[in-house]
Order: sequence, then structure tokens, then C-alpha cells
Amino acid sequence: MYLKKSKRSSGRIYLSIADGYRDKQRGHTRTVTIKSLGYLDELQKQYDDPIAFFEQKVKELNEQKAMKKVPITLSFSPDEKLSVNTDNRKNFGYAAFSKVYHELELDKFLRNRQRHSKEEYDANAIMKLLVFSRLLYPASKKKTYENKDIFFEKFDFSLDDVYRCLSFFNKHSDALQLWIHEHVKSLYDRNTSLVYYDVTNYYFEIDEQDELRRKGVSKEHRPDPIVQMGLFMDTNGIPITYKLFPGNALDKTTLMPMLRKIQHDYSLGRIIVVADKSIITGDNIWYTLSAGNGYVFSYSVRCADKEFKKYVLDENGYKYRGDNFKIKSRLYPREILVTTTKGRKMKKIVDEKQVVFYSEEYALKAKYERAAAIEKAKDLIKNPAKYNKATSYGASKYVKNLIFDDETGEILESARQHLVFDEEKLKEEERFDGYYAIVTSEYKESDDKIIEMYRGLWKIEEAFKITKSDIESRPVYLSLREHIDAHFLICFISLVIVRILEYRLKGKYSVSAILESLAKASCSYIQENYYLFDFNNDVLEDIGKELGIEFGHKYMRLGEIKKILGEVKK
Repeated sequence: MYLKKSKRSSGRIYLSIADGYRDKQRGHTRTVTIKSLGYLDELQKQYDDPIAFFEQKVKELNEQKAMKKVPITLSFSPDEKLSVNTDNRKNFGYAAFSKVYHELELDKFLRNRQRHSKEEYDANAIMKLLVFSRLLYPASKKKTYENKDIFFEKFDFSLDDVYRCLSFFNKHSDALQLWIHEHVKSLYDRNTSLVYYDVTNYYFEIDEQDELRRKGVSKEHRPDPIVQMGLFMDTNGIPITYKLFPGNALDKTTLMPMLRKIQHDYSLGRIIVVADKSIITGDNIWYTLSAGNGYVFSYSVRCADKEFKKYVLDENGYKYRGDNFKIKSRLYPREILVTTTKGRKMKKIVDEKQVVFYSEEYALKAKYERAAAIEKAKDLIKNPAKYNKATSYGASKYVKNLIFDDETGEILESARQHLVFDEEKLKEEERFDGYYAIVTSEYKESDDKIIEMYRGLWKIEEAFKITKSDIESRPVYLSLREHIDAHFLICFISLVIVRILEYRLKGKYSVSAILESLAKASCSYIQENYYLFDFNNDVLEDIGKELGIEFGHKYMRLGEIKKILGEVKK
């Protein structure tokens, strides 16, 4: 603010207190009158030296302004209209993600790598746009670029630069994953003595398959080509590393390549791998043990041999925990088949602990989930023309004489008249409702500890749900292999950042609540570089306390906002 002296046409001097600012919206400097004082000759009748008096007042106001204590008066015309294509809305919530992004020094990594590149785009700026948008407003790369002005960051690059940069990201993907791991280990004392592993897949809305995008067993029971992703995660729910596999790769074939990668590059020492029954094979168990590691795998009771099924159903040895839960275990040498270097199968014996437990809650859940499949199976028998191999998923195992065409997936016409409900299959499944088994190399651990270790696997299952629902990582519309890989790298980084934030909030809020709140932490430009905020909640309050970011202001000037955004980068 300053004391403005205006010479009027009459020759008299008029005094007022004014303020000037750079209007970022309109691109020029503007002056506003804060207070009209009067003509100098009139003021001299009240003050010995009006100019000195009011200059002192202006100084005091500026000091109060610096301390944010002086009220701001804004004026507007009720008839003022928005020009076409005006969009004054900005997001401020991404400041939280920016804080974590810079703590991981992702900007430093990308700038260091780009020094050796001839490309002129800013890879760090592009990564920030893609990651922050993936977390808050997931969309295609084109839509994300078109929506880039939602952030206060200066994103000075073209859409072509975004696509070119995807190749750059892919080139440095492995090194960047390792960089993130080292920083998470340093900042959050990452514990990798116990790691969780799981596999999921992502679909592509395309007809033609290629080397990576292949038709396989879709987790969402879709007929589209898919890619498989294997993911390792630590005990805090923060991802460690991932790898893509062709869509027709079986889950069990992905563990050994992932173990080789994580052991060779990440130097984790001895680890215990926790995974579900789709991973358990003789080869995987033998490879894990041969590398000096351990395992905790779920084991299919229904697919086990007769001896194990008999042990499960035998009441001897069970210890009851209340009326609805029982548990028992044994140390038992189990025979597995291991593939030799010549492709032959060799019998090996592994000494493992087998933990079996029964839960009435799980039994009821199994019956409830099966009910829909049974109804579907009965409808399939009555109306086989309605179904094919994909749409009959879950129900086909209860139907005898069901044969599909290898090319079309349709039920063969010759088989449709002979379909029968498989009552024996249903009875066999019902016998084992509620029973679960875990096999492990960690025979010294208690039964409860083994179950606790295995139950942590839900965190990685939840992580996959986050990528598919909150982050909307699929369907994927990219076609080049290196662009597809870069897309999943961006999703991986996004997942790491939001999981870190969830961890720092001690799991008080779900990822969905965090993302929704930060997306709503937005503001609209009013005038004189002031922005109006209209949302705050407990989630933002706690995030702000943890990260040192104030989300509770109703009004903030652009300079203040940029100062906060600048501070989170330090």
C-alpha cells in the first residue's frame, strides 16, 4: 500500500491510500483505492503535516498486512459477467502429494537423468502433472493435459512432449523404482523381512492381441486382452516394486522372475514371501528356499490330496477359540515336484508347518457367495444360448457335460441338450466350507503369528483395488509397449505416494477419503489475486497437521499460495 497523491483538474491535490498488484488472470498491473482521504488543503486544517501523518498510517497498515491482521475490502459489480471459456477453479490439495513427491526427491532423480537427454521438455513437470492428476482427477493423457490449468504449477510443455516423455520414463523405470525404495527405507525405516506378493491384471479395450496384451484369465472376467502385474509390498502397505507380464502368463510363473529382481537389485537380505494359493507350486517353494528365504502361502484344501483332506476334517488336535473358531497345526514333510534344468520333474521333500483353521463366519460367507453361482448354473442349464465361456465363469464348475468351442467360447450345440447340475461337486465343496490352510517354512512361529502374517495380504489386495477404482489405471488406451510401461510406472508412483500419506496418518482414513478430500480442497479466483476456498474437513485438518500445510484458510492471496507450494518442495 502507498499514499497516492492525485492532481485534479482544479489544481488541487487529492490524497488516498491505494494498493497495486499484478493481476495474474488478466496479465497486467492494477491499482485499487483502499481509502479516500480528501483534498490536501482541507486536510492541512486538521493535521500539521497531512502527508507525513498518512504516510505513517500507510506504514502501519503495511505492517499489519504483513502480519495478516488488516481486513481486506473487495468491491464488485453485480452485473459483472464471466467471459467465454473462463475457468477460475484451482486445486490446492495436491500440495500434500507434492510434499511427499519432493521428500522422495523424485524431482532430483528426473533432473539428474535428464541431463544426459537431448529432449528439451521438463520431465519433472510432466511427471508431476501425470501423478497429481492420476491421484485427483484420473483421465487419459490427453484429457489430463487439457486439464493442466487446474493446478498452480506452471506446466509449459505440449501434449506431444507428454507422449515423448513416456518413453523417457520407461527407460528409467527400474532405476526410479529402486530410488523410491531407498528413500522409503531411509525416511520410514521400511521393514522388508516380511514381504507380500500378489498378481493382478488390467484390461485393454482392443480386439487384436500383441506380445504383451494377451487374452488370459481376467480377474474381472472380461474377454479383453490383459497384462499381468506382479507387485511386492512391505508390511506398512507401501509398494516396493512391480513388473509387467504378458496377459496369458499364469500367476504362478511370475514369482521367480520377481524374486530374482528384488533379491538382486534391492539387497533385502532374508525375506519371507507371503502369497495366496495361486502362487504355490513346487518350483516356487524350492526356488524360495534355495535362495535362503522363507514362505507363508495359503493352501487349497479342496485341491489337496486325500491325506491332507482327512487331516483337515479330523476333529483331533483342534483347539477352540470360542464357539465359532478352531485351529490346529502340525510339522509335516510334504512331497513337491520340482522342474530340473532339463525340464524333468523331480520329487523333493520340504519340512513345513501346516496350519489349519475353521471359521463359522467364513463358512457362512462361502455359502452366501456360492448361492449366486448355483443360481447361475441352473439358469445356464435351462438357457445355454445365453452363456459363453467368459459369462459362465463361477457357474460352469457345477455343470456336467459342458463343452465350449475353442475359437468362439460358445457352448457347443451338441452339448446343450446334455447339461446336468453336478450335485456331487456341490456336496464336496460344502464339506470344506469355512476351512482354510496355510503352509509355511517358518515352523518356529506360533499358529497365531502365522495367521497374522498371512492376513496382512489384504493390504496388497486393497492396493490393487485402489489402482483400479480410485486411480483408475484401466482401461488403458495406450498402444506402444514403452508407453504402456510408463503408464503403470505413473500408477505405481501414485500408489506409493498415497500409501505413504495413509501410513503417516496411521491408517485413520481410507485412501478414498484422502483422495476425495484433497480433490475438494480447491479454490476460485475472486479478484486482486485473492482466491476463495469453500471446503475443509477432519481429513484435511489431520493432513495439514502432519505435513505442515494449512488447509483451513477461507481466503488466500496468490503469493501466499505459491509460498506454501514452494515450501513443500524444500
